[in-house]
Amino acid sequence: MSERNQNPRNLKNKFWLKVAGVGLLAGLVGGGLSLGIGNVIENHVQTTSTNVPAGSNKSGGTQVNKNKANLNNQATKAYNSTKDAVVSVINKQEVQSSDQGIMGLFGGQISGDSSNSDSSQNSGKLQTASEGSGVIYKKSGHSAYIVTNNHVVKGSNALQVILSNGRKVNASLVGSDAATDLAVLKINSANVKTVAEFGNSNSIAAGQDVLAIGSPMGSEYANTVTKGIISAKSRTLKSGTDGTLTSVIQTDAAINSGNSGGPLINMAGQVIGINSMKLAGSNDGSSVEGMGFAIPSNEVVKIINQLIKNGKISRPSLGISMIDLSRVTTDQQKSVLKLPSSVTKGVVIMDVQSGSTAQTAGLEQYDVITKFGNDKITNTSSLKTALYKYKIGDTAKVTYYRNGQPHTATLKLSK
Repeated sequence: MSERNQNPRNLKNKFWLKVAGVGLLAGLVGGGLSLGIGNVIENHVQTTSTNVPAGSNKSGGTQVNKNKANLNNQATKAYNSTKDAVVSVINKQEVQSSDQGIMGLFGGQISGDSSNSDSSQNSGKLQTASEGSGVIYKKSGHSAYIVTNNHVVKGSNALQVILSNGRKVNASLVGSDAATDLAVLKINSANVKTVAEFGNSNSIAAGQDVLAIGSPMGSEYANTVTKGIISAKSRTLKSGTDGTLTSVIQTDAAINSGNSGGPLINMAGQVIGINSMKLAGSNDGSSVEGMGFAIPSNEVVKIINQLIKNGKISRPSLGISMIDLSRVTTDQQKSVLKLPSSVTKGVVIMDVQSGSTAQTAGLEQYDVITKFGNDKITNTSSLKTALYKYKIGDTAKVTYYRNGQPHTATLKLSK
């Protein structure tokens, strides 16, 4: 059949199939062309944008702009009001020397009638043993008074103080207290222009801003200031060198070796604590950051006033030697101390001094103290802490075990 004789309907369908085919082909070609052009443009842009620009490097033009920060904020005001009262404290000690002549070179010892077999002696020369910080808190006539830590001045043969202006002056020890780790020094007030003010350490809050000022790592870095917050109002730690437990302020303001004895101040520039120690590691060996501690100002003021008046702190004494119950084996706790299994903590009396408070009250060797006043006793530190709450002349009740039985005695406390 010729095309002329084909069905008109079939011709119409073939026409539209040709149109659709041409359209599809055009779309594919056009889309591919468009995609190809797009990739070319994108690659060109990427290449152009990462090329190092040509041109001269001589134009410069960078400048320092006016500082928009507030240089007289609350922290700087607090620091400036106190910094001139902060000092470096230098502990001078005599140099140890040993002189045995030629025999000493070979480890020998000179024989003779001398009772002094140890020829090691002080050379008389003084050298710097350690450095710490302190703060001038009082000026009276020709004297000025500085509070610092007991461990900063312990063992000293002489003391020097470097003032905030760099002047070095001699200092004398007025008094010290190992239990609270505090000491008071006296210097000539001729060059003292600023004294610090104590704030109420009972009126502080966790989270408030504080500054620590001192000489970390020694007087080379004198008057260094670090900022932090009060992390906790009260922590119980061994603050003194005699193992006594005391309440301290915890802060994350950076405190390092040499900061000891320096002030912890609030944003009004008031001293609310005396920096005493930092925690550098845990019992499992983990390193610790941002855990420093300061003796509360209220405790500081109470102690330094007594040191100024008496040169020492008089506290009651029981007149006993003692060990922690935890140091006694379980077998000995049963066989020697005859303790019931319910008693696991306390203090064991190892010796009682003649005429002491303990002897007068009837306490004996191997008695186990478990309570003093209202405080439970777990170790020697807790007993000292409980005892030091009382004054000489006060009475206190003590609970102890003897031969497995509990007893109570009333003590009249004395030195």
